[in-house]
Amino acid sequence: MLLLVDHLALRARSYEYLVRLFEEWEAHRNLSQLPNFAFSVPLAYFLLSQQADLPDQELGPTREKASLLLRQALTMFPGVLMPLLEYCSVRPDAAVAGHHFFGPSAEISQPPALRQLVSLYLGRSHFLWKEAATMSWLEENVREVLRAVDAGDPAVGECESRRKVLYQRAPRNIHRHVILSEIKEAVAALPPDVTTQSVMGFDPLPPPDTIYSYTRPERLSPVSRGNTIALFFRSLLPSYTTEGERPEDGGAEGLDRNQGLNRLMLAVRDMMATFHFYDPEAPHEAHAEGDGEWD
Repeated sequence: MLLLVDHLALRARSYEYLVRLFEEWEAHRNLSQLPNFAFSVPLAYFLLSQQADLPDQELGPTREKASLLLRQALTMFPGVLMPLLEYCSVRPDAAVAGHHFFGPSAEISQPPALRQLVSLYLGRSHFLWKEAATMSWLEENVREVLRAVDAGDPAVGECESRRKVLYQRAPRNIHRHVILSEIKEAVAALPPDVTTQSVMGFDPLPPPDTIYSYTRPERLSPVSRGNTIALFFRSLLPSYTTEGERPEDGGAEGLDRNQGLNRLMLAVRDMMATFHFYDPEAPHEAHAEGDGEWD
């Protein structure tokens, strides 16, 4: 749920709900360590500051809170910026594209689990950043982050250390969510041990302690007696079952079955003996009474 609820809240324009969820759960769930929350929450603050009915005394603090959280997100997840701009068909500034912090190495050096989370977020929510006002706000904060990086801000090194420790391997439930999302970029980032195993489309990667409420009953193979034709005729009998005859069946019941089968085979044999096949190419004998000319 935590990988999707922020997207749904922004789509529904429930910005206050997303902000409240983040404020109440951040202390014990560390939501800011998820790229989707790290970028969606500042976006929610920014969109709140764009609303016309927001009081003037709240406009400044809301906008400043949005910028602060966005700079923290860019510092923690620098590999998000370039793919996001590419999704939005925006060409980055030369100073940004050529900087080592946001350059290609930022995306390549991401741990595998973090790459999956970033691909999942961008594939699902990139279009929320396409507005011109949002892009201008993003550009302002990117430049602020670059100034902090060039100034040797210690927060940059701390974020890099946390990335290496926290995102070594995603748990199984995240892999399951990625498969169900059907976002091709996120699915392509799954580890080989997940992509090479067969999964059910309706229940991919179930938990190891899953309790199955239904088990398919074992099918008993029929016991073949005699040849295939005899087995076919036996299947025409009303008393025939899918389990077939058991070797232990005997007595009067088995005798009745054999007698019924024999009678059926004799009836079919007599019926086939009376079949006459019409050959159109065979010469026909002239009818005795049909000779002569028609008047």
